Amino acid sequence: MRGAKDFLMSEPDLGGSPTVRRFVVGAQLRKLREARGISREKAGYAIRASASKISRMELGRVGFKQRDVADLLTLYGIIEEDQRDAVLLLAEQANDPAWWQTYEEVLPDWFHTYVGLEEAASLIRSYEVQFLPGLLQTAGYARAIITAGIPGLPDEEVDRRVELRTRRQRILHGTEPTHLWAVIDESALRRMTGGRAVIQAQIRHLLAVGDRSNVTIQMMPLEPGAHAVDGGGFTILRLPDADMPDVVYIEHLTGAQYLDKPDHVDRYVQVMTRLTVEALTPEGTADALAKILTQL
Repeated sequence: MRGAKDFLMSEPDLGGSPTVRRFVVGAQLRKLREARGISREKAGYAIRASASKISRMELGRVGFKQRDVADLLTLYGIIEEDQRDAVLLLAEQANDPAWWQTYEEVLPDWFHTYVGLEEAASLIRSYEVQFLPGLLQTAGYARAIITAGIPGLPDEEVDRRVELRTRRQRILHGTEPTHLWAVIDESALRRMTGGRAVIQAQIRHLLAVGDRSNVTIQMMPLEPGAHAVDGGGFTILRLPDADMPDVVYIEHLTGAQYLDKPDHVDRYVQVMTRLTVEALTPEGTADALAKILTQL
């Protein structure tokens, strides 16, 4: 039978993301606790907290206090200094500020986690119904979406929101870019968001970025009618460590849901797979986009 220390994971390449470091530390603490057969209630008592706080820590939803992590490691039987130091260092790094925190004034609390996951993901699969994915939006299109969604915003705030959305797109470039696989409903592509010139530029951008080896774009045509998804859009993020589950992100008007339970994630993965089969191929999508462009 393995001891608790055997459940310690080696540190993956996290790309500097504090969010993913929180996920890694949380996953390690959960495995160590389960290996010793310790309840969340007992673990919470050891750090003068509740079982719900232990749950939030293990899910990577909160930052870590060094004292709490040290006390939990002791409770879980991790007493060797080098092993403790490795986890404590990772927990400390998980609390480091991220680049998007400089956009604090325009970044909703519930979106912080998503930006961190997006930054670290190796694969992002997305289905969108009303609008294009933020990672594929031009600045003009993003501006139109933002001003329509929150009328009356000061120009300076609109500029900051557009800047943030554009900066997020850097993950699609570089030597090891994130792979984005987007299925977009045809209605989103035909909606005159921002006017004719804006949507024309946006479609040209899709045609250009769709040629990148790490970007796959498929259009779900209107003609077949009903398909695999009855509801709205969603995003599935695959994280860089094998011990970390995929996360499903679902955004709504005033917040978002993050799903990581295997049965929930598996359901969305199955739906995404069906969507990629039912949608036009990437080549067929490029032809459809070119045709839409001629009709504008």
